[in-house]
Amino acid sequence: MADAKVIPFDDDRSRARRRPGRADGEASAAVRALPGPQQGSQVPGEGPHDGRPGGGAVRDGLPGEGGEEVARAAGWERRLAGGLAFLRRRITGDYEVDEFGYDEELTDQVLMSLLRPLYEKYFRVEVKGVENIPAEGGALIVANHSGTLPLDGLMMQVAVHDHHPAGRHLRLLAADLVFVLPVVNELARKAGHTLACAEDAERLLRAGEIVGVMPEGFKGIGKPFGERYKLQRFGRGGFVSTALRAGVPIVPCSIVGAEEIYPMIGNAKTLARVLGIPYFPLTPTFPWLGPLGALPLPTKWTIQFGEPIPTDSYAPEAAEDPMLMFNLTDQVREQIQHTLYKLLVQRRSVFF
Repeated sequence: MADAKVIPFDDDRSRARRRPGRADGEASAAVRALPGPQQGSQVPGEGPHDGRPGGGAVRDGLPGEGGEEVARAAGWERRLAGGLAFLRRRITGDYEVDEFGYDEELTDQVLMSLLRPLYEKYFRVEVKGVENIPAEGGALIVANHSGTLPLDGLMMQVAVHDHHPAGRHLRLLAADLVFVLPVVNELARKAGHTLACAEDAERLLRAGEIVGVMPEGFKGIGKPFGERYKLQRFGRGGFVSTALRAGVPIVPCSIVGAEEIYPMIGNAKTLARVLGIPYFPLTPTFPWLGPLGALPLPTKWTIQFGEPIPTDSYAPEAAEDPMLMFNLTDQVREQIQHTLYKLLVQRRSVFF
């Protein structure tokens, strides 16, 4: 299999945005070359003079007699042609990744398609305030973290990808552990995730990307069920410093529903140390039911993006002011916590 072409991160081609399911020029050409009825054409053997009542001409995409079957067949042909063109590009290496390993085509056409049923059917995510994310330019989304496994970050990525009017992509900052796990490491890179370090985050933001960070880290995702929806410490405010240096707005994000997917009632610390992981969760179903116990509960989620906090009015040296960083960090944290409480009051139940 040929290697993909690596494009410079600031190349204009890397800024092109494609909506989910939109075929590229090559796939479209392949579809146009397919035999069969085109828009405004007449189906062979049928027409206004073929002697049959209501003779089934198909004009301007409006089905006549048998038109539904023709349209359905044409839809399958388009999907097949697009799929074959996609496979050919993957096999020949005729696709692009940026310097972080992000593969936009694979993310749009495969990874998002795999996550979307979980997002739409299982967790039934409701998104609010997505218009608060800028239509262009960089922005830093700061969210709470919970759920024992980091599904909240993935659902937030789908929310931005599918609901933002400009079809923007979210580049998540992930912990070191993600990039040492086999398979997970490769998938994370392909999906646009990168190491949670200030240098990578600032470079992405200056390039006009939407970057997501969850400052609670393992303290948030691995907290006991009894402390659900109580934000943990937001580190030392490194994300604020990064936003100040890049001059991009900070968008607070509150996620409700993730806390209950794996109610963590215990932590096998000795086993966690042996395995080299931050915690080993004990839930009402895991590990007692084996693999079945790893199935998340089908809770109802809400993701709300709050009003952005601008940073472009501060001088460049403001990033070195510890008091300013503390105040902005506390402002972001309080806004997320207040929204969490508000959403909890509004929801009818955990599952509906």
